[in-house]
Amino acid sequence: MARIRAVLRRTDSAAHVALPPVLDIGDIEVDVARREVRLSGDPVSITAREFDLLQYLAENQGLALSRRQLLDGVWGYDWVGDERTVDVHVLQLRKKLGDALNLATVRGVGYRLD
Repeated sequence: MARIRAVLRRTDSAAHVALPPVLDIGDIEVDVARREVRLSGDPVSITAREFDLLQYLAENQGLALSRRQLLDGVWGYDWVGDERTVDVHVLQLRKKLGDALNLATVRGVGYRLD
């Protein structure tokens, strides 16, 4: 029994190694723990799905991600629907964060956060 507890303690502590509490994207701060987004220090109201998408893009900054990769990473592998839903959420993020969001459209592929 003591052996099982020791193994559980080791695996549990490894699970606590997480992402940084705040991801910086220029003037945008993504506070993962609090699920808040700030633009130049001011809070920005975004939906839960927009937050998840922004966090996923920030975690994969610099990579060109296809719509399918974004759907799998944010919506989940079992999500069924039109891949263009990503475009709608990207449009909303661009409206809310403006020029501070350096999100490039990679023609024929998807999106890349620079």
